[in-house]
Amino acid sequence: MRVILRLNTDFYPRSLVATSTPPTNDDSAATPVAGKGRPTPSRAEQEAARRRPLVADTKEARAAAKQQLREQRERAQAGMAAGEDKYLPPRDKGPQRRWVRDYVDAGWHLSEWVMALMVVVILVSLVPDPTFSFFAFIGLWAFIVIAVIDMVLLGIRVKRKVAAKFGKERMEKGLGWYAAMRALQMRFMRLPKPQVKRGAYPA
Repeated sequence: MRVILRLNTDFYPRSLVATSTPPTNDDSAATPVAGKGRPTPSRAEQEAARRRPLVADTKEARAAAKQQLREQRERAQAGMAAGEDKYLPPRDKGPQRRWVRDYVDAGWHLSEWVMALMVVVILVSLVPDPTFSFFAFIGLWAFIVIAVIDMVLLGIRVKRKVAAKFGKERMEKGLGWYAAMRALQMRFMRLPKPQVKRGAYPA
């Protein structure tokens, strides 16, 4: 047996004999590290990581988000009250409607006192004597008729002036109604807030 083994080793090249040498017992070489050295996350863990919010869901983060939203609302309300175009609804946007607002706010109108007069009539109706209530309602309706006539004349006047300033072919629709409805509101209740004083009519 010794002779046969010796002959077999002599028959094969030494390079092949050397490769058949068993590996050493080095643990670092015998145990390769798979991947990045950490276990692969499960599918549930991957989905949970994808659903995780980009902003930390903490009490401080929620408070900061609420504060930011509050500031944005306050800025939008202030911008709308000041007549800034980007904060206005579509019915109030544009240079023509701004001009109409300034024209209405610069004048005195009977229609803006209708609401105040209605409050007075309601208070008068509480008086036990029906005579006061009768004449109060008669006076209220007479005032309303006069105020409506004033609103119609205001709408006609506004459309004529807008056509002369911006051009009849470029005049937007509904400006007369827009002026009448703004004149119907009391000055301090108008939104956007008046930007001109009484008597300061726009050019």
